[in-house]
Amino acid sequence: MTFRFAVLTVFLAALSGAPAYAQSADASGIWLTQAGDARVKIGKCGSGICGVIVWLREPHDTATGQPATDSKNPNPALARRPMIGLPLFSGMQPTGPNKWSGQIYNADDGSTYASSITVAGADSLRVEGCVGALCGGETWTRAGR
Repeated sequence: MTFRFAVLTVFLAALSGAPAYAQSADASGIWLTQAGDARVKIGKCGSGICGVIVWLREPHDTATGQPATDSKNPNPALARRPMIGLPLFSGMQPTGPNKWSGQIYNADDGSTYASSITVAGADSLRVEGCVGALCGGETWTRAGR
């Protein structure tokens, strides 16, 4: 009888009409980049997610001693904005179970790329970006659990 109840529960859940990714794993929290040089806070942003830099291993520009800025940005006005608080994701919307797609800003070169984020485990986040057919990525780990 327990087996039939379990099957009935799964069947009713499937009939509920809710897409599978509505029950995605939670990407919210603070994540350490693969290189360990930055922490990014990810949270809900409308129906998607947003991410901002909240910590840097080297928060100051070694040449000036001033707080690090988005100096590689080709827009002079944006090149002066501080790295701490810098938004990295835009338009990140759910696209499947534990997955969001949108754009990611790369402060290393001042460019924005097509991107996807996938929760790969409770403490693992796969971040990928593409330029045309060339894609790459890295795995971030949850910080401070």
